[in-house]
Amino acid sequence: MLYKSQAVAKPYFIAAIGLFVGQILFGLIMGYQYVVGDFLFPAIPFNVARMVHTNLLIVWTLFAFMGAGYYLIPEEAETELFSPKLAIIMFWIFLVAGALTIVGYLAVPYATLAQMTGNDILATMGREFLEQPLPTKVGIVIVALAFLFNISLTVLKGRKTSISLVLLLGLWGLAIFFLFSFYNPSNLVLDKYFWWWTVHLWVEGVWELILGAMLAFVLIKITGVDREVIEKWLYVIIAMTLITGIIGTGHHYFWIGAPEYWQWFGSVFSALEPIPFFMMTVFAFNMVNRRRREHPNKAATLWALGTGVMSFLGAGVWGFMHTLAPVNFYTHGTQITAAHGHMAFFGAYAMVNLTMISYAMPMLRGRSANSRSAQTLEMWSFWLMTVSMVFITLFLTAAGILQIWLQRMGSNPMSFMDTQDQVMLFYWLREIAGLVFFVGLVLYIWSFFCKKGEAHFAA
Repeated sequence: MLYKSQAVAKPYFIAAIGLFVGQILFGLIMGYQYVVGDFLFPAIPFNVARMVHTNLLIVWTLFAFMGAGYYLIPEEAETELFSPKLAIIMFWIFLVAGALTIVGYLAVPYATLAQMTGNDILATMGREFLEQPLPTKVGIVIVALAFLFNISLTVLKGRKTSISLVLLLGLWGLAIFFLFSFYNPSNLVLDKYFWWWTVHLWVEGVWELILGAMLAFVLIKITGVDREVIEKWLYVIIAMTLITGIIGTGHHYFWIGAPEYWQWFGSVFSALEPIPFFMMTVFAFNMVNRRRREHPNKAATLWALGTGVMSFLGAGVWGFMHTLAPVNFYTHGTQITAAHGHMAFFGAYAMVNLTMISYAMPMLRGRSANSRSAQTLEMWSFWLMTVSMVFITLFLTAAGILQIWLQRMGSNPMSFMDTQDQVMLFYWLREIAGLVFFVGLVLYIWSFFCKKGEAHFAA
């Protein structure tokens, strides 16, 4: 059953996909700047392109999470959203604030932007992933609190389920840990120590709870498996996520000046972090194999299974490859990190968002699934994006291994720039794979406008 207020999720999903396109375009610009250093210089320097690329990643993910919350919570709570009007107002505030921030990055030098936006009052800018000006950070807090107020009251007045409670826990954690982005101590070690309380505890902590809740919701809908079975899996997965993820923050403390014991804590608990992702993969396949019905949305089923596999490979396998302190001594700050980051973010968060959008958007348009031809197109987009991301990861891994050998382990270590010249082939291959990924993303968007073939309409 659809609730009228679930419609507020639609603009959030559309904005998320639009920002995702922007993120990939700036990723392609950056990839080309790796091999042609003065491309678009001085209009878009590499540091600005990178800042836009990573900030768009964060913002489109947040839009998708909010859209998922507004779609999922009324259905789980079996009641209308507390205030659809508040959700729409916050949507426009967040979209305008995000757009103005990106324009600011592109239009004026970063130092000038800091002066214009009150960074001298409360210095929060200049840190990776948290480059947003002070007004944008304040806006994010306001939007997040309004969002949490809206969905929390919806849950309180309706049915309480494990999925909605896990999602709420993840979303409240997201908002709470973002507050550490306002804390910017002058001591660099202390700054990095607490900087990871936002960045790591988002990505390898509370975001994983949101991922688990979203995936469980979609699997219930497309498989018809008993809710009790899926909820038991969900509890075990989030328990392992929190146990390994929180103390696993220590793998970021190896070389920043923190006490030496973090090398043990970080190594041991980070080595356990692939376990919840492996469990998620087994969970997804197990639920699909035990399905009680054949849901017409085959594309959403494919995305759900792909989320489990790719998140395990990216966050689990590639994360483990360089998470032990003796290995990380050589690998940190190399293309190995970039390889892990790309596949982990795509596998865990981009794919679960695309899963939710793939399932929810047809429902919001009055169908239980898109037409067969549209789903065929969407499945092509799945394979193009997924396979190209695998190749991007492999090319960056090869570049990282060669970089480590030439720059950090050889008998005559080369300089950084000389090393970059030696790995240039892998950067070219990465850029080609990125173009294929972009084609896949275009097909994903196109699939929602494809009208041919038989359409399945919701009862």
